[in-house]
Amino acid sequence: MAQAIDLYFLDECGFAPTLPSTYTWARLGTRVIVPYEAPQGRRVNVIGALAPYGPQPRLAYHSRCGKIDSAAFVEFLWRDVARLPAVPAAPQELPAPYHRERPCVIVLDNYSVHRSAVVKDLLPALQAAGVTIFYLPPYSPELNVIEHLWRHIKHEAMPVRSFAEADALKAAVDGVLDDHVAQIAQSTMSLCRAA
Repeated sequence: MAQAIDLYFLDECGFAPTLPSTYTWARLGTRVIVPYEAPQGRRVNVIGALAPYGPQPRLAYHSRCGKIDSAAFVEFLWRDVARLPAVPAAPQELPAPYHRERPCVIVLDNYSVHRSAVVKDLLPALQAAGVTIFYLPPYSPELNVIEHLWRHIKHEAMPVRSFAEADALKAAVDGVLDDHVAQIAQSTMSLCRAA
């Protein structure tokens, strides 16, 4: 276990009030109609990090109505994924002796928020604390494991396909993600009991 690391796959996903319709069941001769809701001001954005491997698989996420900017990204990365003390106001303010027990590698794409000046300024402090950021090659979402989770949620896990209110959409997205968090925790406990 001395060589063990925490490996996270991080990405954002947006949910519009009318989700993609792939297929559904209906009575013979009945056409299913999913009402369309315009997304203005009712889009839910989620930032998530999935650690699917190792003895403690984990899913961390944060959802909000509105954009995920650099500040929200850094807060999530720092607190929820890397589990470091409070985000420093300036990169040099991280206590020098602080270092994670296990190294943490965070895999993510080249989204502009991930490469912002705020993030670049914090990279030395993250590295000093034992957190490494690994950027995937451009246009390679197939290499980010969390993409499968986003697809499953958008296309399969949410039976209601249209939401008139942003709060209802956010509650539905959070409910599905909470179920995934619980499933991951349950599978980890089952593995521990079996060992």
